[in-house]
Amino acid sequence: MSLTRDLTRLIAAKAVTEADLAMAALFVLDTVACALGARATDPGRMLTAVAPPESADTARRAFHFGGLAHILEMDDLHRESVTHPGSVVIPAAWTLAERDGLGGRAFLAAVLAGYEACCRIGMSVGRAHYRVWHNTATCGPFGAAMAAARILDLSEERTVWALGNAGTQSSGLWEFLATGAMSKHLHTARAAEAGVLAALLAREGFTGPDTILEGEKGFFAGLCPDPVPAAIAADPDRPWALTSTSIKPWPCCRHTHPVIDAALALHAKLGGAAVSEVRVATYRAALDVCDRPDPRDPYAARFSLQHCVAAALNDGAVTRESFDDHARSRLADARAAATIALSPGIDAAYPDAWGADVRVTTADGRTLEAVRHDARGDPGNPLSADEIAAKAHGLMTDGGMAPADAGALDAAILALVDDRPVASLGLFAGPVAASRSAA
Repeated sequence: MSLTRDLTRLIAAKAVTEADLAMAALFVLDTVACALGARATDPGRMLTAVAPPESADTARRAFHFGGLAHILEMDDLHRESVTHPGSVVIPAAWTLAERDGLGGRAFLAAVLAGYEACCRIGMSVGRAHYRVWHNTATCGPFGAAMAAARILDLSEERTVWALGNAGTQSSGLWEFLATGAMSKHLHTARAAEAGVLAALLAREGFTGPDTILEGEKGFFAGLCPDPVPAAIAADPDRPWALTSTSIKPWPCCRHTHPVIDAALALHAKLGGAAVSEVRVATYRAALDVCDRPDPRDPYAARFSLQHCVAAALNDGAVTRESFDDHARSRLADARAAATIALSPGIDAAYPDAWGADVRVTTADGRTLEAVRHDARGDPGNPLSADEIAAKAHGLMTDGGMAPADAGALDAAILALVDDRPVASLGLFAGPVAASRSAA
């Protein structure tokens, strides 16, 4: 028995409740809104030029949708696996369900299955993998393939083949961070496309290796110095991974969110008092990705703990405008006051909990502190359905949709639980707003 076969059987045996489907619909709404909100950005225009949404190639449409969904840094995040499953799984499932005329319930069940595969494999890769490899890019193809296999109603054997060929396409390196290159959007685009291709090929009888994960020349051997194979099938009766996934309230790297949450609480306590020193303590992965004291562009600022804590403390809000040229210049002195360090206790809890300890010293000598273990949007501190809908509405209108159209699409996505056909929603139809920078 192989790990991918174990995973396939585990997912096939999990019960799907009405509550699970309703939760999945909210995550679909969030991901769709992230994608629509990014259409008029520069990277969004480029993706559309290369892989237009009206393409007859289903895998290319998944590429387009998956790339768009990750551009704004607003897509969901599963903490234990350190993956953004929605921006990979939902595009793969959506494009096939739309093509094949599937109803919403089958589509949402496939989304649940895809999240489960992506997240369980993400939990198995070990901590060292993330130092070089982007988990969403490497584990995402498995989730996309599983969702696609469910949409295509593949047998167990062909689902295993699909997972094997998804895994052999796994890639995605962090090197883009050094220059702020656009590669991260390519990661989700390719992961979604790879999963669709793997499943479509499996349907035709194109075989893939059963032991793609644990084999002598497999995924763990090549990409994972400290894998945890037991995580693949551990605790099979736990709730669906989608239900323990976080939805982002702020448009920046998820590693910055515990710091933002704590800093916003301190902003309310400061009452306008001047701050002379800021100390941030957090976990190692956040330091590896987001210790950026002097971000030179909007994208780098979204990955800067120093900039995010400065924006939250000074402005009492973090929005898309928090990262533009004016904001970066205005907050330069506040960034310089921030010291970033490792907290051994918070690091020990990662990735099950993504935490931060923010301590400020005021000019008049006071010390204030806020600690977060569950940031806003985490399962332990979730956004409400109304807050998710409000976020989605704002993203869609920012992306060029009329408010009435955004409201109608919101309602239509939530109606997928009533088995509304996916194709009836006409995603990506209609005009796109004039081009603007991703900033």
